This record gives sequence, structure tokens and C-alpha cells, in this order.
Amino acid sequence: MTQGRINLKVVDDLFQTIHACLGDLRRLPAGSFDEFTENFQTPPASESLLRRAIQALFDILRHLLAKGFGQGALEYKELARLAVEKDLVRDPRLGTILKELGGFRNRLTHFYQEVTPEELYDIVKDELSDVEQIAEELRQAAARMSSV
Repeated sequence: MTQGRINLKVVDDLFQTIHACLGDLRRLPAGSFDEFTENFQTPPASESLLRRAIQALFDILRHLLAKGFGQGALEYKELARLAVEKDLVRDPRLGTILKELGGFRNRLTHFYQEVTPEELYDIVKDELSDVEQIAEELRQAAARMSSV
């Protein structure tokens, strides 16, 4: 893979996708697990929105690694490892979470039948800020890389 310029339009569009998905997730009824599951559409909607937000994170990361470092297509946990190694995600805690998100994205995509409403509820209720913080780290990395 050949290094090149970061396409800020591509990156910004993906950040907008993350922002929209997180906004929609925050509007879902999640005051309690019963409220979350009362409408049968809420758990599948949360699953789809989470998958899209996580995929957009990894699409940004893939773009930054390809254009900034010439790193080609890699599996998601490897992308997360390189994000930390290449200083795209500077917070070690967020680097660990990014690796977990790579595995979770694979479950959402390939083993979706194993993802439970309880798991989705816990993420929607308590962990969306982690996705937001990782996105902000990647936004800062894109800005650093595009100004060089």
C-alpha cells in the first residue's frame, strides 16, 4: 500500500456517521432494561447503530494507517494494535477498548445471534462515551497527520 494524503472529507464524513449513530443511540429508551426491551425494535436498532459507529471508527483508522503509514488491509484487532503503536490512539485505556471493539464488531457482524439485549443495554447505558473518546483521539490524529 502506498502512502498518500489524508482525505479529510472521507474522514469527516465518517466522523459524522459516528456522531449521528451515537446521537440516535442516546435517544433510545434506556432508563432501565425493561424500558430498553419494552419495544421489540430497540435492541435491534441499538445493534445496527453500534455496528455502524464501530465500523466507521475502524474505517477512519484503516484510512489513517493506509495513507499515513502505508499499512494495508488488516484484521480489526491488528488495526487497534497499530493505532496504539503508531500513536493514533494515545490513551492506553482507549487502545485496549479499541481492541475490544474490534472483537465486538466481528460479533455484531458474524455472530449477531449471540449478542444479547442485556449486553446491548449495558453498552448503550454505560459505554458510548468510550466510542466518543476514541473518535476524538482519531480526529486529533487525522488533524496532526494532515498538517504535516
